[in-house]
Amino acid sequence: MLDDLDDIHPLFHGAPSTTEFKKLRKRIIRNVREAIEQYGMVERGAKWLVCLSGGKDSYTMLAALYELKWRGMLPVELVACNLDQGQPGFPATVLPEFLERMQVPHRIEYQDTYSIVMDKVPQGRTFCALCSRLRRGNLYRIAREEGCTAVVLGHHRDDILETFFMNLFHGGRLATMPPKLVNEEGDLFVYRPLAHVAEEDCERFARAMNYPIIPCDLCGSQDGLQRQQVKQILDGWEKNSPGRRQVMFKALTNIRPSHMMDPKLFDFLGLSLTERPETEPNTENSIEIPKLR
Repeated sequence: MLDDLDDIHPLFHGAPSTTEFKKLRKRIIRNVREAIEQYGMVERGAKWLVCLSGGKDSYTMLAALYELKWRGMLPVELVACNLDQGQPGFPATVLPEFLERMQVPHRIEYQDTYSIVMDKVPQGRTFCALCSRLRRGNLYRIAREEGCTAVVLGHHRDDILETFFMNLFHGGRLATMPPKLVNEEGDLFVYRPLAHVAEEDCERFARAMNYPIIPCDLCGSQDGLQRQQVKQILDGWEKNSPGRRQVMFKALTNIRPSHMMDPKLFDFLGLSLTERPETEPNTENSIEIPKLR
């Protein structure tokens, strides 16, 4: 794509011309393309519901998908969607105005899930589980109404790592958010094309592009969340050993079931020794051992 105002998508108008930003942009696009290809996210006649929260991650995802589509590398129809969950003080006009200005087909949906979460979640408990479940249910409904084949979420590499360690520390299982799955009803794909993209790259990209970032005041206002604690642990590891996050993420793509302990993934009961092939004895250089009677 050429950085000519008449030859790029509006999402990239005003992009910094520095070498550092160009490298960042190229890295993000490459990582997104790798994830899409590696996990087989493109199917014939696809239409994607691209979910926007207004955070740095979803803006980065939207821009990356549109650049790939602009280059002819993503033959799918894209519809951006924001679910206004009725949080007090949420700037409801920011995303619609932005998407109109960017010439991005979109749908803005209002559903007051905030009141439900505040009513149902006991004092001192975290909102995330119920909030996420209500949001996901509404997004699935919208995707069906729009004729979409997939719901596309903006979770990045660090989200995936944090979820892995939350399951490890608190759930007693080895699991995380996969880049591709099918919903429980079996009628929609769920994609995470930012799976290979670092959170730091998303933040640098969105801020360099000056996208109007909207913070999440619901879950972000709670202290002591398990995810925040895990994030602090990973930050400490990364500080002491730069590159540790990427090594751990690579481990998630390089699993050896025979070297774990789950009998549902590997047949330990059926494991047997391989018989050694019979060979002719070397009578010249060996002493015959008498058989026991």
